[in-house]
Amino acid sequence: MSSLVFLGIALVVSLIGCLLLWVRNRQPRSMDAHIRDFARELDALSPDGRGAPRRRPPRGRQSRGPRPG
Repeated sequence: MSSLVFLGIALVVSLIGCLLLWVRNRQPRSMDAHIRDFARELDALSPDGRGAPRRRPPRGRQSRGPRPG
């Protein structure tokens, strides 16, 4: 009986470890994550060949160019 208990404990520990690895390495599914992936791929294919990351303006401030007036 003790060998079955040991086997059950080993199985439970193994399943918990697999679950933790799956949660840690799964792909994000948010819309923002897909947009970041797409932007990264566009940067990699950019004509200058460097694949430099784009700079984003800080939140709350939108740079749309000079304001009229």
